[in-house]
Amino acid sequence: MKDSHGRTIDYVRISLTDRCNLRCIYCMPESGVSQISHQQILTYDEILRICRCLASLGIKKVKLTGGEPLVRRDCAVLLGQLKRIPGIEKVTLTTNGVLLKENMAALAQAGLDAVNISLDTVDAELFEKITRRDSLDKVLEGLGEALRFPQIPVKINSVPVLGDKENLVRTARIAQQYPVHVRFIEMMPIGYGKQFDFWGEDDVRRILEETYGPMTPCRESYGNGPCHYFSIKGFQGKIGFISAMTHKFCYQCNRVRLTAEGYLKACLQFQTGADLRERLRGGCSDEELTQVIEKVIWDKPVSHNFNEMKTTLDEQRMMSQIGG
Repeated sequence: MKDSHGRTIDYVRISLTDRCNLRCIYCMPESGVSQISHQQILTYDEILRICRCLASLGIKKVKLTGGEPLVRRDCAVLLGQLKRIPGIEKVTLTTNGVLLKENMAALAQAGLDAVNISLDTVDAELFEKITRRDSLDKVLEGLGEALRFPQIPVKINSVPVLGDKENLVRTARIAQQYPVHVRFIEMMPIGYGKQFDFWGEDDVRRILEETYGPMTPCRESYGNGPCHYFSIKGFQGKIGFISAMTHKFCYQCNRVRLTAEGYLKACLQFQTGADLRERLRGGCSDEELTQVIEKVIWDKPVSHNFNEMKTTLDEQRMMSQIGG
């Protein structure tokens, strides 16, 4: 369906859990965040019911996220059930990769359409500094396992943080060595992300071109979201940028977000939305649930205003609590 600003909304990001096996410094404190109880998290049956309502409104693409989605049991089972919902065309996954090696075969068998691996560095020391965990080897093993399924596109999501020019160059090199798209994501001023220096797209592009040569814009689209891509001579994959701050793309935003506890958000910045879990457990019908979802989509804000004065409607939760 379309929102009140004429944008087609056909994509939902679903957080399966607020739990994570890493402690990234721009996402949460070292001790972690106060976790919601299992009773507060949507059951898989509740997620499926919501997705059937979303599909009836034109949602075609689903991204499973967290926290870390693979810490929740039977993620592949849910994925297969989502794939069978009429109208759902693609189900993809964003993961930190730590548990991907042992889960990839089941995910592929369930029909996974694509996987994004969050990886900010390939330097073990810097990885441990950013994530507070010594798990880089496991992430790289997960990447290797994902590449065993060539029918499933693999992307790397990298947030430039605590790094230097060499770190950006080494991370981008993954796209040179493998048929993998590496996307650099601008830090959003949400939660702990407000504390870190900002690397914009133009800065990263300049650094990469100094090493690898000219970057040529691609006309093709390689996913569901607003990422734009460049090719570099000699690279097997593309280099992409998701630049919500310096190249604002709200005019083409096509998504809504469902948190692990069932709150439907239309925009990352704002708290506004609807508590679907309360309605589900209160006995509402599918028709009533669909009407609530439809209103959230219709009322989707025209844009974020991260660069402007804060308001009482701004989101106060951490990214791990919202869903990546």
